[in-house]
Amino acid sequence: MEKRKGFKLQLVGLLFLLCAQIQISSSDSIFHEQFDETFEGRWVVSEKDDYKGIWKHAKSEGHEDYGLLVSEKARKYAIVKELDDPINLESKTVALQYEVRMQNGLECGGAYLKYLRPQQDGWSSKEFDNESPYTIMFGPDKCGSTNKVHFILKHKNPKSGEYVEHHLKYPPSVPSDKLTHVYTAILTPDNRVRILIDGEEKKAANFFSAEDFDPAIIPPKTIPDPDDKKPEDWDEREKIPDPNAVKPDDWDEDAPMEIEDDDAEKPEGWLDDEPEEIDDPDATKPEDWDDEEDGEWEAPKVDNPKCEIAPGCGEWKRPMKRNPAYKGKWHPPLIDNPDYKGIWKPQDIPNPNYFELEIPDFEPIAAIGIEIWTMQDGVLFDNILIADDEKTAEMYQESMWKPKFKAEKEKQKAEEAATAGHSGGVSGMQKRIFDLLYLIADIPFLEAYRPKILELIEKAETQSNLTVGILISVVVVIFSVFFKIIFGGRKPAEGRPTSSAGATEASNSNQERNEKKEEENEEETTAPPQGRSTRREN
Repeated sequence: MEKRKGFKLQLVGLLFLLCAQIQISSSDSIFHEQFDETFEGRWVVSEKDDYKGIWKHAKSEGHEDYGLLVSEKARKYAIVKELDDPINLESKTVALQYEVRMQNGLECGGAYLKYLRPQQDGWSSKEFDNESPYTIMFGPDKCGSTNKVHFILKHKNPKSGEYVEHHLKYPPSVPSDKLTHVYTAILTPDNRVRILIDGEEKKAANFFSAEDFDPAIIPPKTIPDPDDKKPEDWDEREKIPDPNAVKPDDWDEDAPMEIEDDDAEKPEGWLDDEPEEIDDPDATKPEDWDDEEDGEWEAPKVDNPKCEIAPGCGEWKRPMKRNPAYKGKWHPPLIDNPDYKGIWKPQDIPNPNYFELEIPDFEPIAAIGIEIWTMQDGVLFDNILIADDEKTAEMYQESMWKPKFKAEKEKQKAEEAATAGHSGGVSGMQKRIFDLLYLIADIPFLEAYRPKILELIEKAETQSNLTVGILISVVVVIFSVFFKIIFGGRKPAEGRPTSSAGATEASNSNQERNEKKEEENEEETTAPPQGRSTRREN
């Protein structure tokens, strides 16, 4: 009876998957790569010298499902797939979606895709690199202070002709586990984009909102005049020293801050002739000690036991106290500056690069590329999808991603339960705390403090005994922000480097990975040899 019931359940499951496959095959999928077959001959690996990483066609751990695997640590990787026809993004809904699994975790690496412009813009598949022109860059990136799911639109200014990278503000964080996750970007005709992780919306933005993209796609109407100069007689000092003030006659600038306390008396029983430390009476000269090579041997010092029962040992000196006559250096008081004109700013002039648009001027997508530098191996890409309809992306999630994710989640729960059995349940609690902390780090008004919060979280993940202390530290940071807001504290200045070819923030992450790699090499090669001590150690 049980076998028959199990067979019926398997049959129902197979029928469900078959129906899902039929739905998918008839859906509005423009491009779908599920890597059931080898990528060789269909995807082109870059031949540029910098990209030494080896791509492999491999199974996802614990599944029969294949994907595109990053197989080596600390390597640059680049691979590209040309589409049969360029895809126009204007005036329609487009879903960009793919799965990625960090099988060995992610400490420092990228796992994003680049949706590339047509090759007539000056690139080729075999020469694909970080300079190849893209329209959209989308996906997770984590290293050092960087922990975000990028969404970067490279948009052409119709006035200047310059392509500018526009970064999504306050993007979501990268999941910190080793499970398969599906990343989705939904572009809609109302000039909006929605970022989803595992089918759950994490961020919604308007392409034309300066609150959502940095820099804003529509530039400001006016800009500071670059040729305007501050007048030489412009006085920005709000307060000035009072020119009529005179130092009081009794102001002694030479009086010390502290003086000896004349009222102090030496405590009874003070041992003037006893040193605070004595030679260790139990110490013996090592048998292998060579006076000619090591010098004269001296016994190590220990605390004098007589001083432990006495008020003190050695020469007694009067304690110091604050000098009531101390005033420090005299300065004239400040008064309002009669010549104060305020902080000078250049006058605004019309922005020669200003333009207006009703819809973003999206460049067509002609290829999909993966160009990353990662310190971790085991990164597996799968089910790369471009669709005309959001429901198509949802069907792929339900039929292809969700079964894998559920299986991995159940396995993770079993492992955590086994671990909790040995550690009293601490591991599961810490995981929930980390998930909460990552959600806190995504709060927009904490953006200026986000790198510090993420640094604390990552430290706690590697040193689990510090979890409670780290949680307290994050709470302190949050309360500090609240106090600054309530009591008028200054908001930390935010700055961002100007865009250049390639994704700016991704390049910064690559630099951090390079520095980390160099530090590891230095630790291996520059460790000083152990020498024999020639001096007594205290």
